[in-house]
Amino acid sequence: MAPMSLTEQNRKRLLDLAKSSIAHGLKTGKALEIDINDYPPELTVPRATFVTLQKQGQLRGCIGMLEAIRPLAEDVAKNAFFAAFKDYRFPPLEADELDELNIHISILSLAEPVIFSSEQDLIEQLRPGIDGLIMEEGLKRGTFLPSVWESLPDPRQFLQHLKQKAGLPPHYWSDGVKISRYTADIIG
Repeated sequence: MAPMSLTEQNRKRLLDLAKSSIAHGLKTGKALEIDINDYPPELTVPRATFVTLQKQGQLRGCIGMLEAIRPLAEDVAKNAFFAAFKDYRFPPLEADELDELNIHISILSLAEPVIFSSEQDLIEQLRPGIDGLIMEEGLKRGTFLPSVWESLPDPRQFLQHLKQKAGLPPHYWSDGVKISRYTADIIG
């Protein structure tokens, strides 16, 4: 799946939709239900997204989908709500926080498997600032968006922290580890 090339108007519309879904959640406790027919075709294509919320430069919530199962606009509305109210790492968002939020939407490309012969080979193939990674080992799974490279620019550290996110020790390695990569078009 090729990267999205949304118009500026539709990029703004997605950011407004995310904020509206959070505001709706503050009032009703539910995500904003949208009529997909109210949106232009490029916002109705199934796409996987993550919505990241930051407050004063600190993470305040991040929820998303790795697979495209809903229309883009609907996925953004749902993930914005879940990032604000259902990210287990944070308490639910309070009304007075809404205007302090910076909202970022990551529209993911289709994930592709990375073929590697060793952990070092994998590290050498990583593209800092470009790759989002999905790590799988048995039932354990974790992902880092490409934006995580901003705080973890070293490929070895990036991978160690991803292992921890997946529930594995930072120096864990086995031949059963599976890695997929994706890119993201980031709005906001």
